[in-house]
Amino acid sequence: MRKTKPKKRILLPDPKFNDILVTRFVNNLMWEGKKSVAYSVFYNALDKVESKTQERGIDVWKKALNNIMPSVEVKARRVGGATFQIPMEVPADRKIAVGMKWMIDYSRKRNEKSMADKLANEIIAASKGEGAAVKKREDTHRMAEANKAFSHFKLS
Repeated sequence: MRKTKPKKRILLPDPKFNDILVTRFVNNLMWEGKKSVAYSVFYNALDKVESKTQERGIDVWKKALNNIMPSVEVKARRVGGATFQIPMEVPADRKIAVGMKWMIDYSRKRNEKSMADKLANEIIAASKGEGAAVKKREDTHRMAEANKAFSHFKLS
């Protein structure tokens, strides 16, 4: 275990929307340090979202992210030789991180041609409350609900 918690790194806001949340998303989307490629994929996806929904792309993306973010999750804890799945409240920072990762993972698994198309369609689906990432959040909530009986084993 490490002695001290690492310092939070300060992220610069993205050039187009001046939003730190977008920078965090692009950092998760990025592969092999190619940030400019990740930015172009993200901005192209938002342009496609705008053309399909007739709304601001950034607003649809934020709505989609809110639909994906989990509020409870389960964590494994060993109690007397048995492992229990204990439902835990998700901290705000982790909510955002998990939501972004789910959106990107399930976008990559889609069957469209380019990553921008995949991401755009996943954003549109999530903003409507459907799609694989939203299903993942619902499954996570369902699992936490099913294991509510073990909530008295809270992690200390």
